[in-house]
Amino acid sequence: MAYKFYGWEHADVRPADRYYQSIENPRALYDMLSGIWCAETCAPRLRSRWTPDNRTLGQCSITAFLAQDIFGGNVYGILRPDGNYHCYNAVGSCIFDLTSEQFGDEKLAYANNPEQSRDTHFARAEKRARYEYLKAELEKRLNI
Repeated sequence: MAYKFYGWEHADVRPADRYYQSIENPRALYDMLSGIWCAETCAPRLRSRWTPDNRTLGQCSITAFLAQDIFGGNVYGILRPDGNYHCYNAVGSCIFDLTSEQFGDEKLAYANNPEQSRDTHFARAEKRARYEYLKAELEKRLNI
């Protein structure tokens, strides 16, 4: 199956923690999250534009930090014109961005970007709540 997210072709990293061992790789995580991402998990500033056809809109940081929980590695951010960072994952030499398709055909630069801090992102209570909801829904589907 062909995916549309950046790095899908080589996203073959395995879970870093046995707790998530049933998630084979980032493609499998994407498949699971596709049924969970919703307007409630979308960033509030983008929520009015969220649709099931653009389900990854406004989901980047909470998704990237959840992927970090599962696969390890680091979360990096691409500075956007509005001053916000678009988050993605790097695990060793494997770079993937589960929410990149929200940008359509725009090419993002995945090199030399600053590492993102969970503490900084989750200082906003609404973002932490969205992350916790996404994680809880995933764990329900995994029966863990």
